[in-house]
Amino acid sequence: MIGRLRGVLVAKGESGVVIEVGGVGYEVNVTPRDLISLPGLGEEIVLHTHLAVREDNMALYGFDGRASRDMFRILLGASGVGPALGMAILSTLRPLDLRHAVATDDVAALVAAPGIGKRKAEKLILDLRPKLGSMVESSTSSSEVAKVREALESLGYVAAEVRAVLEEIPLTGSVEEMVRSALQLMGRNKGLPGA
Repeated sequence: MIGRLRGVLVAKGESGVVIEVGGVGYEVNVTPRDLISLPGLGEEIVLHTHLAVREDNMALYGFDGRASRDMFRILLGASGVGPALGMAILSTLRPLDLRHAVATDDVAALVAAPGIGKRKAEKLILDLRPKLGSMVESSTSSSEVAKVREALESLGYVAAEVRAVLEEIPLTGSVEEMVRSALQLMGRNKGLPGA
């Protein structure tokens, strides 16, 4: 198993890179999020990797951190998730976001990933909850977080804005307090007075 590569970045493509290690060029698939954050060509790079082996294909998948690589492996253990769908999910949700979505039954967060509909998201949450174990414990019930999400979306905020603000506010207290905190943060981020 190839778990980590350290070498020189020699090529970048739309969905992957080539890293030269000891005179050998390894083709590594990466998420668009990781692709943007990589150093320039000719610079040293370190990627945590997963080698996927199938009858007709071997492919390396690389991530900028161990947490992303480990979450990718957990995703591969879920029913109906292959490497392509796992990469699509991690392109949309960071590991922390994914754990939070599972903990709060946030179907909308998973549906934002390409290739996942509502039923698939619900099934994925059920599959991932036992695999993530204690990582998905949450102090706020999923119905309260869902109410906060619905309230913010009804005010015209898009799903990406709502997801971002839910990562930053404390998910404790009443629905009204969480909505108020979210609106104040969104107001500050736009340079407006707090709501």
